[in-house]
Amino acid sequence: MKLTLSETSLLKDSIGIISELVSEARFIASQESFSLIALDPATVAMVDFKLLASAFTEYTVDKTEILAINLMNLKQVLRRVGSTDTITLETKEDRLEVTIKGSVTRTFNLPLIELDGEQKSVPDIKFSTTVTLFSQQLSNAIDDAHIVAESIALVAQEKLLSVRAEGDLSKVTIDIPQDNDTKIVIQDGEETPVIARYSIEYLKKMVSAGKIADKVTLHYKTNHPIKLEYRVLNKIHLGFILAPRVDND
Repeated sequence: MKLTLSETSLLKDSIGIISELVSEARFIASQESFSLIALDPATVAMVDFKLLASAFTEYTVDKTEILAINLMNLKQVLRRVGSTDTITLETKEDRLEVTIKGSVTRTFNLPLIELDGEQKSVPDIKFSTTVTLFSQQLSNAIDDAHIVAESIALVAQEKLLSVRAEGDLSKVTIDIPQDNDTKIVIQDGEETPVIARYSIEYLKKMVSAGKIADKVTLHYKTNHPIKLEYRVLNKIHLGFILAPRVDND
């Protein structure tokens, strides 16, 4: 396996975000993508990451390889990558060789580790509601809500998404109407409003993926998990699934 990436922020930013949720994970290098699916230790959140072969300047994978890596170690290495550098990933026996090339060439060797348990897969969840909006809008709404509470309620109805939070003394509502940039689709027959509550602590980590993609798509259903998807066409997909909160603030 030899993978070279010139748009290094795609990998650097993604690993920075994923490592806030998962400390160790298995990457799969296939002929189509360099990918990862992992659960956080509390089994509350799942990460689904694909960096497509078409995003790389060189992508050589003779056969599918599975690489288990400590993400904190990889994150520390990727922090050393400059904006004009390139990254090359190669497997060398029981190690991952990371070469950062710019005005100088630096080569890091990270150990491949053993992980218990089976490889995870993304569950087939049926959602009733899909909302596409600017990433920054969602991030700002969650920051607003965090001022008063530790969880938010997403409330979707025709042509309006509301983000609500309520603490012991304060509450806030952020209304995001449907327009040319915000699209709200609720499945026919679904009872409205569609309401579910989620942890702000987890969401704040996930919505930092707004640095990767300008828009985010939310899929959810009343009192069901939510799926967030950030995509850049022909380059990257970074998705998250988060279990609902069932307690009250």
